[in-house]
Amino acid sequence: MRRITFAAIVVIVAFGGLAIRYSGGGTVTLEGENRTTTSRDGTIIAYTKRGSGPPLIIVDGVFCYRENGPATELASLLAQHYTVFTYDRRGRGESGDTAPYAVDREIDDLRALEKEAGATPFVLGISSGAALTLQAVASGVDAKKIALYEPPYAADGTRRMEDARTRLQSFISAGDRAGAVRSFMTDVFGAPRGFVFLMPFLMPTAWKRNKLVVHTAPYDLTILGDRSVLNERSSSIQVSTLVIGGEKSPKGLHDAVAAVAKALPKGKSRFLAGQDHNVSGPILVPVLFEYFGT
Repeated sequence: MRRITFAAIVVIVAFGGLAIRYSGGGTVTLEGENRTTTSRDGTIIAYTKRGSGPPLIIVDGVFCYRENGPATELASLLAQHYTVFTYDRRGRGESGDTAPYAVDREIDDLRALEKEAGATPFVLGISSGAALTLQAVASGVDAKKIALYEPPYAADGTRRMEDARTRLQSFISAGDRAGAVRSFMTDVFGAPRGFVFLMPFLMPTAWKRNKLVVHTAPYDLTILGDRSVLNERSSSIQVSTLVIGGEKSPKGLHDAVAAVAKALPKGKSRFLAGQDHNVSGPILVPVLFEYFGT
């Protein structure tokens, strides 16, 4: 089994496990009102609205969209007290995409979704989606409160992410989506090569869904490569922020949770017993009810 010889890579890439955990089953039934909105650059963004109460938007991490990842389960639980919006980030699921990619365009997608919400929302960002949430708020997107689950920043991760993004892009440009997934799973996620070789046979649904959206993995690495929201732009995030981690997650993720909370003017951290990066919805949701208020 392949050994990972540097701890930072665990921090940067553990978010990939979310897609692995939640992508093995059948097609998700998108309960609620399935709609679309249009972002500033004309890109169509697909979303689902369910529940009633104050608006709450969930921002997914790498590989994840409404049919692949934790957002649908979380939304069904959160809809007891909130009007929950889940959406396919650009280039994924039923949403469109417009080249060239820019983080500002993803921020505009959130602005469009906030307009659909009709009021200032709570925002839950998961993994690299937490990093996107920080970018959005720092750029002026309104939020009542934000909760971030294990944003996978690493102190020495910027160069590694740039190198990984370059390798991924070379596979994608060549039309080799399977090669791109293998590259991400081994070079970034750190999975054993033997497991990655067998994944198309052991987890065919997960493999297929990851191939469908692997072209968006460089987007997440681009977002994570910008640490300005933890440094010179952190003062612009003047909103209550709860940064949540799992006690069973690697030390690198613990350090990232603490660092993000410390960097933000109104940040605080909390760790959940028995949890790792693949957090349980029934464990996380009561914490969100307490924090956001019901």
